[in-house]
Amino acid sequence: MEFRRVSEAVIRRMPRYYRQLQVLQAQGVERISSGKLAQMMRLNASQVRQDFNCFGGFGQQGYGYNVTTLLGEIKNILALNKSHKAVVAGAGNIGRALASFDHFEQHGFSITALFDVNEELVGTDVNGKPVLHISKLEEYVKENNIAVGIITARRSAAQELADRMVQAGVKGIWNFAPTDVTAPVPVENIHMTDSLICLAYKMCHNMGDDE
Repeated sequence: MEFRRVSEAVIRRMPRYYRQLQVLQAQGVERISSGKLAQMMRLNASQVRQDFNCFGGFGQQGYGYNVTTLLGEIKNILALNKSHKAVVAGAGNIGRALASFDHFEQHGFSITALFDVNEELVGTDVNGKPVLHISKLEEYVKENNIAVGIITARRSAAQELADRMVQAGVKGIWNFAPTDVTAPVPVENIHMTDSLICLAYKMCHNMGDDE
């Protein structure tokens, strides 16, 4: 299915729709209106319809959306019906935590190996996944058709690792290093402290979710 280019804001909302529809499906809900779905997600019905219209609509006037059908459509949009193999560069606390989180596999993402420069870590395993020396990164990515490179290394090494991953053939980068990286493939720069700082601001100014 071909989709026209959509805004970043719409893309960010799609996983939220997916999670909400999973809950509805588990509850045995067969269909839902845009208004009810919007209410659950603290959006407005017009926004919901506009978001889905970016990908063809999916609803029927007077009926709403079939929950199972819509869930399948969004799964297709988000490419969650495909498998994506990933590696982690950096076998420290964050890297090990990600490699131990089995929930990723429910969405088609499987971490197959970790890489590090620390000789005390190389040769060990995390949740059944080997920790290899970072010098083996390119070879492993090419030989194992790795699609996603995850960076959990120190700030100074992050951009070099991103460059190496791209040259080896990854299709996307998920970066947890405390600096932004750039690449000619899609990049998600994750800054966990930013979210914590926003929480501190909201607590200081007494801001709730409804504000």
